[in-house]
Amino acid sequence: MQSTANYLWLLSDILGQGATANVFRGRNKKTGDLYAVKVFNNLSFLRPADVQTREFEVLKKLNHKNIVKLFAIEEEMSARHKVLVMEYCPCASLYSVLEEPSNAFGLPESEFLLVSRDVVAGMNHLRENGIIHRDIKPGNIMRVIGEDGHSVYKLTDFGAARELEDDEQFVSLYGTEEYLHPDMYERAVLRKDHQKKYGATVDLWSIGVTFYHAACGNLPFRPFEGPRRNKEVMYKIITGKPSGAISGVQKVENGPIEWSWELPLGCNLSLGLQALFTPVLANILEADQEKCWGFDQFFAVTNDIFHRIVINVFSLQQMTLHKIYIHTYNTSAEFHDLVYKQTKIPSQNQELLFEGRRLILEPNRQAQHFPATTEENPIIVITREMLTIIGLRYEEKFVPKLVTHYDLDFDATLAKAVTAVTCYYSRIASSLLLTQELTRKGISWLIEVMKDEYNETVHKNTEVTIRFNFCNRAVEKDLKILVTEICCQFKKDKAQRRLMYNEEQIHKFDKQKLAIHSTKAFTLFSEECVGKYESFRLKVQEWMRKMILLRKQLFTLRNQCFDIAEEVSKCQHYINEYQDRMPQKIFANPGGIKPPVNPIYTSPNTLVEMTLG
Repeated sequence: MQSTANYLWLLSDILGQGATANVFRGRNKKTGDLYAVKVFNNLSFLRPADVQTREFEVLKKLNHKNIVKLFAIEEEMSARHKVLVMEYCPCASLYSVLEEPSNAFGLPESEFLLVSRDVVAGMNHLRENGIIHRDIKPGNIMRVIGEDGHSVYKLTDFGAARELEDDEQFVSLYGTEEYLHPDMYERAVLRKDHQKKYGATVDLWSIGVTFYHAACGNLPFRPFEGPRRNKEVMYKIITGKPSGAISGVQKVENGPIEWSWELPLGCNLSLGLQALFTPVLANILEADQEKCWGFDQFFAVTNDIFHRIVINVFSLQQMTLHKIYIHTYNTSAEFHDLVYKQTKIPSQNQELLFEGRRLILEPNRQAQHFPATTEENPIIVITREMLTIIGLRYEEKFVPKLVTHYDLDFDATLAKAVTAVTCYYSRIASSLLLTQELTRKGISWLIEVMKDEYNETVHKNTEVTIRFNFCNRAVEKDLKILVTEICCQFKKDKAQRRLMYNEEQIHKFDKQKLAIHSTKAFTLFSEECVGKYESFRLKVQEWMRKMILLRKQLFTLRNQCFDIAEEVSKCQHYINEYQDRMPQKIFANPGGIKPPVNPIYTSPNTLVEMTLG
């Protein structure tokens, strides 16, 4: 047991170890509350006096929810060494989170956003106080659980931190080699002398590597056998990286470096978030400090991402789920443009469905007034054009080969790798089930929409029929009453052969009426009857086109399903024959009853059976 005036800790209760200090879990002597106690070792006192006190001075200036809080600076009772009493983070570090098998291929999107948001907020507070960290990595980002139940991440370990403005430079070396800026790596790891000086943007490189690690579960730059075993190739990768590339991997010994400008397919981030974050990584993972973003641009772009809301959209015909990151003040037109960027469905062809009904978004409607969506209840987009089914895109992973020899270290590593792939399978399976469920839901919604269109057509038919009957009655009235009367009168006039002056004028007026009424009847017929009928016919024609296309698709699916059923039946027949030829004792069961043949369709919820239904 060791202690200060107000705190005590056990040497066996260690939280972390460093070159110059160890961190223990301690308690306040009066309250019993838990704290993290950082105790400096003898090696730390070999540093210059100003370096020894720098961490104290830096921590005194900082006060932010995303930076581990300093509570006290005390002296250890026996050795009189300086002790920092800091906020205790019971959930360990981001590195520990990434070491969990379920996160072997990257954090879930929601957790990645929490990490990146909190790191950016903490860094912003550092820069506002003119401080650089110089050792940003997952191991120096602590995790706690906030009041809302979500993770909160905090920057810690300011042993390498110092005050430095944007236009200042430094020459001393600090950091962890996998996360070091290339200029610092050359001197710190390869021990090569140069006259380069470093600026505050070296932290941006470390943030870029950390963000990539959090998104993908791996470091972005990896020589064959790893960066610690192949330092020269590591240096070659980080200094020879093409501009804009965000990763470089050497997969075989002495092999080429495979560069990538995109995040791997196996990561958990949606295409919508990848499109926003990939440019950030590309512009802070620049070895040339002239090309690298400054902090102002970095903060501006990342905060723009964090202030967006997510609208979940499912493209029914492509069977793909999308996350649309959009500002609350953006309009429907901008939303349709973002949907186009991810689905390639032109804005004018996008039809939206939500909760079984058509969703009509007025052009000036803002995104904050859109219906609330989730992955399980997204807005479904369809189009009248034929689209190719894309489905869920994922990277195929293979379970590592198991070996028979007994090796505890190797077995632990192997178990972690196998568990990681298994967790990946589970995640992809959940996504496939969600895609299937959304497809089933979208089809049922589309059927309801078609029913509505059919009912609308029936209603239109009824309306046109009523109008047609009205027109018929109107024309009939004009013709039978007015025109017929005139016709009868003209017949009488003809019989008289000659009319008196007054009858002659009446005859002429009737003739004018005859022209007026006949023109009126024609207009009523052509515009009201024929026009409405043509409109109705076009609507029926369009509905029929959709219906015929859908029936063709269903017919094709039906034939495919029956073909598959026939092939499965053949397969079952061959299996039965094979079993009959095998020794009977292998297949024997109590009572001598043969096991029933499994039905072709084992699940009542498959899309195939729904289609057949």
